[in-house]
Amino acid sequence: MISESAPSAAYGHVCLAYDEPAALDARAVPFLAAGLAAGERVALIAPGSRDELARRLGRLPGRDAALRRGALRLLSIEQMYRSDAVIDPLAQVRAYDAATTEALAAGYAGLRVLAYATPLVRTPAQRDAFTRYEHLIDRFMRHRPMSAICAYDRRELGDAAIAELACMHPETNADVLFRLHATAGEAVVALGGELDPSNHRLFAAALDRADPRPADGRLVVDATGLRFVDHRSLLHLRDHARRHGATLVLRTAHPAAARLAELLDLPEVRVEVRR
Repeated sequence: MISESAPSAAYGHVCLAYDEPAALDARAVPFLAAGLAAGERVALIAPGSRDELARRLGRLPGRDAALRRGALRLLSIEQMYRSDAVIDPLAQVRAYDAATTEALAAGYAGLRVLAYATPLVRTPAQRDAFTRYEHLIDRFMRHRPMSAICAYDRRELGDAAIAELACMHPETNADVLFRLHATAGEAVVALGGELDPSNHRLFAAALDRADPRPADGRLVVDATGLRFVDHRSLLHLRDHARRHGATLVLRTAHPAAARLAELLDLPEVRVEVRR
């Protein structure tokens, strides 16, 4: 977890739940300023006109010069999407792939985005699509020079909706017990935090939305950041691997997971304890 006042460093992927727009604007300034200082192209995607967005970044050092040379881009979310838009996850990732490529071709070190995404996740259908996108873009950012803060208004969405979104990020200030996110190693997905009876339904939904795919008959999950897993969540993982005709390989720092797999008699599960 991160504190609300400490956004991720470059090339991170952060879910930031907020209660006061003015406080969020104050946090946007250092995040985008760090990107400009690092030679990145930065963008703010938020409700409002271009002039309104510029005013929100009034304390950003070198704002006007960055706008003139194209290092800072201000994008109105109303002009980009309909209010009832359900995004296409793959198309959204392709758009950021193109924007990252464009930034690199223009001589920038990468792309850094702060997106006020609340208008895109108000309904269950919107959140279902957007959480799938969140995992896809998380995978993308593991391999390409892009970082982002995805900001959500807690007052408008409520804690349950925020949890659906926050658990798909490696870092968040929201009150979620687990995080499911991409990883750069052999594992196709990583887990952190705790999986217990209180969140196994949320975990099942997150796993379905991420839909990690096996390689060579094995679904390798990096669970070294997971402090606890109960039998329901272990069965969710086993069932997901089984649907794809694979063996689940769970890499963990805790021997208890291996004992749990033995007690449940799960031949399709292999637990590798890594200290």
